[in-house]
Amino acid sequence: MSFDKLGLNEPILKALKQKGYKEPSPIQAKAIPAILEKRDVMAAAQTGTGKTASFILPILHMLSNPKHKFKGHVIRALVVTPTRELAAQVRESAVTYGRNLNLKSTAIYGGTSVRNQKKVLRQGVDILVATPGRLLDLYNQKSIDFSKVEVLVLDEADQMLDMGFINDIKKIMRLLPDRRQNLMFTATFSDPFRALANKFSYNPLEISVTRDNETAENIEHYIHPVDTSRKSELLIHLIKTEKWKQALVFTRTKHGANRLTKKLIQAHITAVAIHGNKTQNYRTRALDDFKKNRVKILVATDVAARGIDIKNMNQVINFDLPTVAKDYVHRIGRTGRAGESGKAISFVSSEQFELLDDIQKLLKQTLAQHIVDGFEPSSPIAKSTSKVGKKQRRFNKQSGYKKKKRR
Repeated sequence: MSFDKLGLNEPILKALKQKGYKEPSPIQAKAIPAILEKRDVMAAAQTGTGKTASFILPILHMLSNPKHKFKGHVIRALVVTPTRELAAQVRESAVTYGRNLNLKSTAIYGGTSVRNQKKVLRQGVDILVATPGRLLDLYNQKSIDFSKVEVLVLDEADQMLDMGFINDIKKIMRLLPDRRQNLMFTATFSDPFRALANKFSYNPLEISVTRDNETAENIEHYIHPVDTSRKSELLIHLIKTEKWKQALVFTRTKHGANRLTKKLIQAHITAVAIHGNKTQNYRTRALDDFKKNRVKILVATDVAARGIDIKNMNQVINFDLPTVAKDYVHRIGRTGRAGESGKAISFVSSEQFELLDDIQKLLKQTLAQHIVDGFEPSSPIAKSTSKVGKKQRRFNKQSGYKKKKRR
């Protein structure tokens, strides 16, 4: 199926051709026609499946021929996201696909000038992308008019609930017109998400293009057993010997991200860290440097990395395993995109076995173990309690991976 079969107008199809897109992804093929029919939609799709375009494209189409042109603080489509980075990414998509349309969009979030955001809103905005906190702040300052909102999108709704935004989301929904179209996108259909969708939407069409906790088949998963004290050394070794061009590295804490970044720089590896303590301007600049290949390693915490969309990411490194198993799925969704192959590599010490086992149970598979020569752990990783057989292989730079000999 091609995009021109979905009912999108010519200016949007032209923008898609300019970007080189010919066929919609599965989530786009299912969601776009339903949204154009003005249906409420609740959709489950993992990061990297093209879900942003699945709601931005039909919204641009629906708003492109307005019966009324509003001025001032009035907005017509509202997209709410959990993080600043995701808000900026969604707005960028609106600009890219709407380049041939006379529509205005902007993104508002914390860490940037309120005065500048108010100025943009006064000039009139068709599509507003926002994080919950800043959105409510500007509404309370009478800088936003919700009375003409036609479409509401909750993007990464499950993450917003996990991050404690439920009360803010409920407040926002109560401020909007009763007659509106509701679009909710999530990675998984959790019970809290379903409760929210059923309360604030009308007979929503349920769309799912992936099973809960499923990861892309083109991602190779494996772990490197290693003592905690040698993780930094192992990462530096792999970057240099494997000649990695770029990698996204996840740490559990902000302090850990800063400490690891410092060690990488000392080893003459360009690296930058993003987390909640960094200013928005710093985070935006760091992410831009990484996307433009000016920085080799991006070190991030889970919250800061949500919404990051980076093309051709060959490997994602779990320097620290996530404390919540499903965050593993969110993390590795940044590799193996658009049919490209990718690697999800986790550094695991013996004391982290329970976290590893939770991930393996969630994925319903046992992750292969690759022991790197010279970095043998002082204590072996315990056997998995899952039913899937366990593989353990040793890595040698000259001969590659090979099965560990039995003793």
